[in-house]
Amino acid sequence: MPAAKYKRILLKLSGESFSPSGERGISMEEVVHISQQVYDAQQLGCEIAVVIGGGNILRGSQFKAKNDIVEEATAHYMGMLATVINGLALQDALESVGCKTRLMSAIKMDGVCEPYIRRRADRHLQKGRIVILGAGTGGPFVTTDTAAALRSMELGADILMKATRVDGIYSEDPEKNPNAELYSDLHFQTAVEKNLRVMDSTAISHCMEHNMPIMVFNFRKDGNIVKAVTGEKVGTLVTNG
Repeated sequence: MPAAKYKRILLKLSGESFSPSGERGISMEEVVHISQQVYDAQQLGCEIAVVIGGGNILRGSQFKAKNDIVEEATAHYMGMLATVINGLALQDALESVGCKTRLMSAIKMDGVCEPYIRRRADRHLQKGRIVILGAGTGGPFVTTDTAAALRSMELGADILMKATRVDGIYSEDPEKNPNAELYSDLHFQTAVEKNLRVMDSTAISHCMEHNMPIMVFNFRKDGNIVKAVTGEKVGTLVTNG
């Protein structure tokens, strides 16, 4: 077995990765498929923290219509709770394939999971547990992309890996333009100047400022998480050059 290139990673999973393409809700078949790949990567000696989205259950944007009853801040809190629901599903799926886990939430809910405390999360990682981080940062108006960027720096990750449904970062939307160019390597400044969809602008700004590399790759291709962890060329690597 190859050795892990990265000692500690922050893996960002979108909520949509928990359901079949075009569908909503949670498909445990999809979640177990991801969990097996995460387990395989951990077996190489890699410490893994996971930040999850909640878009498969609820998106705050659906409440943004004019004169809507639900306030935007409330919608964000609802979305944060959706990430904890996904976290519970991921926790059981990971444990079903043999992983030791801890689910931590930025919003206190003692009956369901641990509160997020940086030093405690760090110790869990050192002990070989996969740490699932729910509820974003605990505050509204912050995306889970930004939460992933902040947690990667807080926990001293070597790299932020964003698992998506596409092969990496393209010059244009590959679904609209089949001739769009797939970037293998990308400079943060180039991503900003070309307005490429890596992560949201706040997340990119944090990673660029603190020199946190981002790898964007397709998790649906079996073995890609292991390849990414071992340093194989997969997806798009965004760095300061």
